Amino acid sequence: MIDAIAGVLLVSGVAFLAVSALGLWRFPDFWTRAHALAKAETLGVVLVLGGLVVFERAGPGSLQLVLIAGFSLLVNPTAIHALARSAARRRGSSLAPEEDGA
Repeated sequence: MIDAIAGVLLVSGVAFLAVSALGLWRFPDFWTRAHALAKAETLGVVLVLGGLVVFERAGPGSLQLVLIAGFSLLVNPTAIHALARSAARRRGSSLAPEEDGA
């Protein structure tokens, strides 16, 4: 039963990470890409690490995985916020990727 819970957490975390990568690839501008990364990547990483903690069954590495998940919960949104503030200060520049026009 515990392996099934760990599997569900891992699969759902990988699904969120895949959605985040797809959003980074498909969305047209910086703002929508930043939103996709801030939300989906943070949740995906936490779910994967949670699945590993459940799979570990409170083994010796569980505390380290929980600390990494907590660090990720603090750092990922903060980094995206810092990037968004920096981009907002550069109002005149285009944040969309360069296109060839060919």
